[in-house]
Amino acid sequence: MPPKADINKAGWEQSEFPILCETCLGDNPFIRMSKQEYGRSCGTCARPFTVFRWNPGTGSRFKTTVICQTCAKIKNVCQTCLLDLEYGLPTQVRDTALGFQNDAPTSDINREYYAQNMEGKLDGNKSGLDSGRAVSAGKEMLKQLARTDPYYKRNRPHLCSFYAKGDCTRGNECPYRHEMPADNDLAHQNMQDRYHGKNDPVAHKILSTHAESQGLKPPDDKTITSIFLSSLSPSSTEGSIRSRVVHALPSVDQTQIKSIVHVGKSRCAFVNFKERGAAETAAAAWAHGLEIDEVQVTVKWGRSRAVNSPPLQSVTVST
Repeated sequence: MPPKADINKAGWEQSEFPILCETCLGDNPFIRMSKQEYGRSCGTCARPFTVFRWNPGTGSRFKTTVICQTCAKIKNVCQTCLLDLEYGLPTQVRDTALGFQNDAPTSDINREYYAQNMEGKLDGNKSGLDSGRAVSAGKEMLKQLARTDPYYKRNRPHLCSFYAKGDCTRGNECPYRHEMPADNDLAHQNMQDRYHGKNDPVAHKILSTHAESQGLKPPDDKTITSIFLSSLSPSSTEGSIRSRVVHALPSVDQTQIKSIVHVGKSRCAFVNFKERGAAETAAAAWAHGLEIDEVQVTVKWGRSRAVNSPPLQSVTVST
């Protein structure tokens, strides 16, 4: 019985070649791949798919596909490293810059059903993302951050856990790297967060560094949770500003916006957030500019309120 005729295998994937980025393919022009149909379950939708395994080049570790092609097309990412195929950046950076809303469910109950529905819609399409409606400022931001050349160091062998413990006896014959692991946020990543673009430490570092280069370094005063917008359009209103802010921050819940104060005469506005993290996300997303009512506005951090000095007390001097 053909696999597609079996009701239990109807959603299983068969493919002839993987969807990979240039870095994961490696610098070797002659690659020998092994193919195993239904070799493992997808790391995101949990459906069995065709697994490919290959060696990118000399001194590299063997790499394998970890998600199915349907999930890769939905987010336009590589099946192995889960980075965007066009810009080579984490999905959180891309979605934040372009203002994309993550619609893919993360629960075990819904993600397989969602993938099956999207599989029929993506037949013949290259990607499930529609970047045609993205703002030009976001695209320019991604062009600046994009990795144009392949980064083959990402294909190096993993660190040797026995070497870190001081128990490795293989020496130079050990296929793993003899380096001490770095204990930082970048060492704690998982597949689900990288794919869905949530709590990705690599993306947070990229966005923070870019915001600082654009003059939006978070102030030392942690009580500052407001973003200052200037050079607004004369036709801008509090409603239009709120609508654009909510649309430009799909990863921030609307309830995090405490208030929006619009000063029409000065053509400026303050966007006040409830938490500092939401304000930092907004600053990182708008580091390359924000367009409101077809006008490019200037984005800056708000300032802390000046502490009122105590009133002067009169002193009577007796002679």
